[in-house]
Amino acid sequence: MSAPRILAIAGSLRTGGFNQKLLALGVEKARALGADVDVVDLKTLNVPLYDGDVEAQGLPPSVVALRERVAKAQGILISSPEYNSSIPGGLKNAIDWASRAPGRLFQGKWTAIMGASPGNFGTARMQPHLRQVMSSVGALVLPTQVHLARAAEAFTPEGRFKDDARQQEVEALVTELVQRVKG
Repeated sequence: MSAPRILAIAGSLRTGGFNQKLLALGVEKARALGADVDVVDLKTLNVPLYDGDVEAQGLPPSVVALRERVAKAQGILISSPEYNSSIPGGLKNAIDWASRAPGRLFQGKWTAIMGASPGNFGTARMQPHLRQVMSSVGALVLPTQVHLARAAEAFTPEGRFKDDARQQEVEALVTELVQRVKG
């Protein structure tokens, strides 16, 4: 049996941000479970703002690359911050481009959502929006969620969790994702 292919995306463009750290811990667990994980760096990928006029002239190379990576994935792991109570623009833009025809690239792919924020809500306002968007493009969004509040207090300088309970939450979510992808 081949390794399950997971596409991992941090919704933040910030290098070393809370969601990069949270995603790294999720990726580590997925790999420990035997998954082949492709980590997308939205900042490096540099997908342009969605524009139907640009699309009509042909997909930009960065969009083609993103779409190929989504197409190869069997599952999606997203760790995203909350900007103004919703999805960061860069992440939403990437989803918009990847969801355009031809093909329904997210269709039937198990998706796990988690998020970290410095405030008390832990991305609780963003996650329903992201869940709705991912469901509308055909993804099968896991009901389990990870909301990491007060993220500035959650990590060691090495990027590990200070609290084992938080680590267990992430590991449980990622384990569920990998198991669903394996079928």
